[in-house]
Amino acid sequence: MFLGVTASVTNWDAEGATCSLVLEDNPLVDFVELPDTCQGLHYCNILSGVIRGALEMVSMKTEVTWVRDMLHGDDAYELRVKLVKQVPEEYPYKDDD
Repeated sequence: MFLGVTASVTNWDAEGATCSLVLEDNPLVDFVELPDTCQGLHYCNILSGVIRGALEMVSMKTEVTWVRDMLHGDDAYELRVKLVKQVPEEYPYKDDD
């Protein structure tokens, strides 16, 4: 939302715990070209950390990995999101007192 990017959620697994986020555009790479010596680098890896951190704020422990990246010659940007576990909410104080 803050980057002005639209993402499609696709490729759900049978358990409903893993899906793919396909980004149509990525403004973070507008003027970026990776040299041949850096082809193993995921330039926008910060996006996977942002998604993982946002899901942790709503009590979801996840793993987020890059599957496709246009900087590596793929046709789209795709992140794979896997739900590891749902963390129960803990309150630091008691409401009953």
